[in-house]
Amino acid sequence: MKYGYIRPIVKDQQCTDQLNNISIEKLYKETHGLAKKRKELENLLMILQKGDDLFVQNIETLADSLQQLLDILRLAERDQIIIHFIDEQITNQTIHEASLLQGAKFFARLQSTFLSHSSTFTLQVAKQQGKSIGRPRKSDENLERAFAMYESKNYTLYDIKEATGISKSTLYRYLDSRSTFMSDEEN
Repeated sequence: MKYGYIRPIVKDQQCTDQLNNISIEKLYKETHGLAKKRKELENLLMILQKGDDLFVQNIETLADSLQQLLDILRLAERDQIIIHFIDEQITNQTIHEASLLQGAKFFARLQSTFLSHSSTFTLQVAKQQGKSIGRPRKSDENLERAFAMYESKNYTLYDIKEATGISKSTLYRYLDSRSTFMSDEEN
């Protein structure tokens, strides 16, 4: 039997560009792009049988990490299932035929894709929940103290960091944004 699996991914969050023009008998669609609670994937993996074909748009659709991909590939090998990765134009059987160098390059790109996918959907959920994203801003009092110490030219950057907890790169970033703000006010 020919199965398909789709879910929201970074490049196709509405699942409109996945498995188009692919003839499948049963489609499983995940409602979210998060790594956890992928019930449709779990259901699909439970019913796949020897000789079945599974079509996914790309590896990112099927797995969220190299470990998860490895687990699914092992399952497919054990159950004699062929997984077709459309974008990569490979199957789980042709992956085994690649050279070590090709495999290393492929999996390095894949790891980057997994991180991007995970970060994008986690940040979207956090924003929807009203959570603050990014590093917390340094207190204005602490920043003013660091600015005064820096402008006095009596302190080293190390002294400023020890007194205020503001690192060199953070201090410079705030000084740059402060000077941009000051020049905007003058205009």
